[in-house]
Amino acid sequence: MRILHTMLRVGDLDRSIDFYTRVLGMKLIRKRENEQYRYTLAFVGFGEESESAVLELTYNWDTTEYDLGSGYGHIAIGSDDIYSTCDTIKQAGGIVSRDPGPVKGGTTHIAFVKDPDGYSIELIQTKNP
Repeated sequence: MRILHTMLRVGDLDRSIDFYTRVLGMKLIRKRENEQYRYTLAFVGFGEESESAVLELTYNWDTTEYDLGSGYGHIAIGSDDIYSTCDTIKQAGGIVSRDPGPVKGGTTHIAFVKDPDGYSIELIQTKNP
């Protein structure tokens, strides 16, 4: 078994696709509309669904925002250089909510960014800074 995807409900599909593809560097893998039930699904990721987990962005046509609740934590993405990644995200208009640096009480370097709907994304340094 393996994780196939994580679903996030988004308020503006085009804005979310732009963030995940242009700002984070993912690619749009596929997109499907369901007119009868008034929703669109877009799948984005760094690789093909057959090889890696992806994000399913679900846009319900009549909803523009969601209460994220207290149960959601974050999505974690590994990066060789979170410092330059955060600079790139800022230059692209993205929000870095926690600048890169060591995690409290540890040596792993992390940063946090927010997507357009307020979901947290943790960037984890995969190589020594």
